[in-house]
Amino acid sequence: MLIQGDNLEALKALLPFYAGRVKCIYIDPPYNTRSAFEQYDDNLEHTQWLAMIWPRLELLRDLLAEDGSIWVSIDDHEGHYLKVIMDEVFGRSRFIANNVWQKRYSRENRGSIGDAHEYVTVYAQEPELFKKVRNRVPLNEEQAKIYKNPDNRSETDPRKRWRGLPMTAQGYRPNQMYEIVAPSGRVHRPPEGRCWSMIEPEFLKLKAANRIYWGKNGDSQPSVIRFLSEVEGLVPWTWWPHSDAGHTDESKKEANELFGSDVSFGTPKPERLIERILRIATNPGDLVLDSFLGSGTTAAVAHKMGRRYIGIEMGEHARTHCAPRLQKVIDGEQGGISGSAGWKGGGGFRFYRLGPPVFDEEGHIRQDIRFPVLAAHIWFSETDRPWDGSGDSPLLGIEDGRAHALLYNGILGDKRPGGGNVLTRATLALIREDIAKLAPDFDGPLTVYGEQSRLTPATLDRERITFKQTPYDVKARA
Repeated sequence: MLIQGDNLEALKALLPFYAGRVKCIYIDPPYNTRSAFEQYDDNLEHTQWLAMIWPRLELLRDLLAEDGSIWVSIDDHEGHYLKVIMDEVFGRSRFIANNVWQKRYSRENRGSIGDAHEYVTVYAQEPELFKKVRNRVPLNEEQAKIYKNPDNRSETDPRKRWRGLPMTAQGYRPNQMYEIVAPSGRVHRPPEGRCWSMIEPEFLKLKAANRIYWGKNGDSQPSVIRFLSEVEGLVPWTWWPHSDAGHTDESKKEANELFGSDVSFGTPKPERLIERILRIATNPGDLVLDSFLGSGTTAAVAHKMGRRYIGIEMGEHARTHCAPRLQKVIDGEQGGISGSAGWKGGGGFRFYRLGPPVFDEEGHIRQDIRFPVLAAHIWFSETDRPWDGSGDSPLLGIEDGRAHALLYNGILGDKRPGGGNVLTRATLALIREDIAKLAPDFDGPLTVYGEQSRLTPATLDRERITFKQTPYDVKARA
């Protein structure tokens, strides 16, 4: 989903549909560097910058899933203030890390001290849960060089590269102190102060599977064979060198290939940086959100990696650059991470322009809002959960033992004034029918929104109905 429009209003519009459902949020907001880009006014006063970022972070927090995380690119101009704001919005206990990304590989001699890095600040909705679900990062070639191919196996063989891991552990355990006879006949015992790292039956299983290495001469102390293809990866750490996460020259080349050399997005991010974030924080099929989409990098990378995504960009280049970039991805564009991701093309996206807000300046609903949009807002305001309804029934759903219904915009097919938007015995009967279909044994209270009610207070009380009048009882979320 690609949305053109103000990201504050777009996030408000997304909340009733996606609250608590976004696995990973990545944003690259203006850095307030006192320089002007063609697409952004990045020369904001400090207090204006704070006022801009705070409400957006609050909305992003509400969109984040329980096991989700938010990643924010920033530099030293506002980085420390961002940390304080995010401590306030998310809670200090939800801080995960402040990753240092080496954005340059060559020196510059213009400033007092060369600017070589930026930050990617990370918070998680539930840090302990995030620790369990986050993925490790794959080894790069420098880290993997200790895994050799001594058997000269085919390049297509996943077991071609391996290394021997020591088979001893510190301490003394009686059932791990047995003798081992090497193929040469040499007898091995654990070194002093150590024991074998496994009991003898486990060792014999590995030996039978040819997973024990005895050295070139077949008489060395045994070690366990570990194949590179079995290595899960490394726990991410906070130092992200350009060799792992790309650099700004790389991202400028990517942008030039996509848009031409006359296009500049100020501080473009390389696809490899976004790939690293999504690899750690998500799995295929997860939902990714970027509300400062810029040139569309996050959406492009998410598409190539098989993630679902929502990108928001207010500028005209949402149409002139982001959408064409995503179309090139669909057509099989081979720049950026396409090679490493095995990307060949496919899929699709939807382009939206942000319409008028649901609520006017006084917080009341606008008269021309469609039923599904208002239904989603009412459901969210009543339950604090996103709405999954289809919009073909006045019954919005049942949550925590209470049913919710909306009579609006002729949902019952009666377009006459005072017709299907009014709570009467007839419209109540239709709502009760829908409740019976959804939950035959339901006997709880019911909230109904409508233009007016023609049922007496005694009837409402007897039927356990709370009636709320539209538009006056429908309020915007603070």
